[in-house]
Amino acid sequence: MGFEIAPLHPVFAAEITGIDLRQPAEPSLLAAIEAALNRYAVVVIRDQKFDDDQQLAFAQSMGPLEPSVAVVDSHRHRLKYREMVDISNLEVDGSIMRADDRRRMFNFGNLLWHSDSSFKSTPAKHSMLHARVVPPEGGNTEFADMRAAWDALPEATKTLIEPLVCDHSLIYSRALLGFDDFTEAERDEFAPVPQRLVRRHAGSGRRSIYLSSHIGLIRGWPRPEGMVLIRELMEHATQRQFVYSHPWRLHDLVIWDNRCTMHRARPFDDKRYKRDMRRLTLEDSAPTLEQAA
Repeated sequence: MGFEIAPLHPVFAAEITGIDLRQPAEPSLLAAIEAALNRYAVVVIRDQKFDDDQQLAFAQSMGPLEPSVAVVDSHRHRLKYREMVDISNLEVDGSIMRADDRRRMFNFGNLLWHSDSSFKSTPAKHSMLHARVVPPEGGNTEFADMRAAWDALPEATKTLIEPLVCDHSLIYSRALLGFDDFTEAERDEFAPVPQRLVRRHAGSGRRSIYLSSHIGLIRGWPRPEGMVLIRELMEHATQRQFVYSHPWRLHDLVIWDNRCTMHRARPFDDKRYKRDMRRLTLEDSAPTLEQAA
């Protein structure tokens, strides 16, 4: 197939070179990308000069897309496809958002460690983020390997957390930043959903901690006690030895496995520079409580 895979970090993340995904990919190439994701969890493919049609076609070839996008003010969607998540600081006309824009306040949640769509009953499988405009500095995305984090836990902690179930919601993560400007319809849409705290990653068979800033409680635990445990696990799982930081270049495509990673955006001067990133997201096979533990 003529491509190469090179690790980017000691425990996960890799770069694939020698492929152009603008044309329909052969099943053997799609299988190789899936295998790389099962091994490395984060895959970087540079110089993919997609338009929206090409990015959508590639994503659909990898699996079923999420049927809905969780945003506020959805009527102000500026992209061609409703399935495409607009990870930008741009208005519909292409100008930079006002500093006090409600969407900008909501999007600060992307700076918190999270797993995409863990707040949905059936969460995300793979996310595919493409860089159309990048700022001259800042704006990296950091990824944390939740399988390596699980492996490094003490056995007593593994035994403690293995059976636990957490409630996830966008309302919980935004509350950490003081954002509570939700309509009643949004509160209904973002109502908490249960997810396992420990998962078995189907692609590799390895155990993984399913962490996210969207967690607001552990079922059956007093909320303060549960959130102390979640904070301790987050601090453990985001130690530098588990983290890869991706410096974006124009036309980068980064694909990651939400079942076994967390990620967060890093700041840039979004009042001065434009940043246009477009994400398509594959839906997982079932709610985590219905998947094999």
